[in-house]
Amino acid sequence: MPVEQPGERAAPKERADAARNRHAILAATRGLLAEYGADAITMDRVAAAAGVGKGTIFHRFGSRAGLLHALVAEPAEALLAGITAGPPPLGPGAPAGARLLAFFDTMTVMMADNVELMAAATGMNIPPHPRTAEFHGTWDRHITTLLAEVRPDLDAEAAGRLLFSSVGSEVARAMVRAGETERLRSAIRALVESLLNGKSTP
Repeated sequence: MPVEQPGERAAPKERADAARNRHAILAATRGLLAEYGADAITMDRVAAAAGVGKGTIFHRFGSRAGLLHALVAEPAEALLAGITAGPPPLGPGAPAGARLLAFFDTMTVMMADNVELMAAATGMNIPPHPRTAEFHGTWDRHITTLLAEVRPDLDAEAAGRLLFSSVGSEVARAMVRAGETERLRSAIRALVESLLNGKSTP
């Protein structure tokens, strides 16, 4: 049995009622974003939708920015776990091309599911999540590594960054808002496949 070293302390386990409140608050915020857009995100409306007191939200998240940061972090952390230790093809164990396709499929769906959250963070001038650089750096290295394995003839870093930028582009967000998420996913997948299967010209 591992022995706790001096100065180490295990992270406190979240109480069941606190966990329920947290999930209820995040679910209520997502629901308001999906139905009414960024303007609906006030502490009063979130508290009413979640069935908790406004003070509970402030106590747990500190501010509206903290609440939106928690929403941003959840899918990013899930994707991070998926590419590092999840099942293939997203996780280790699948060919590089299959993993890259799975990553862009997952990233496109993640963007689509959170398009109003992105609008809320931008519209409210919310500062970037503290782990934004970490998340983006991980995606960048992951794409570059996989693409370089399949296409060593390419500048994988530049090509991967251009491809990644298309997922969060204004065109992509407009397609999601127009109900064309599946069309967008198919188009992004076709772009990835063409990059994987193509050959550089002199």
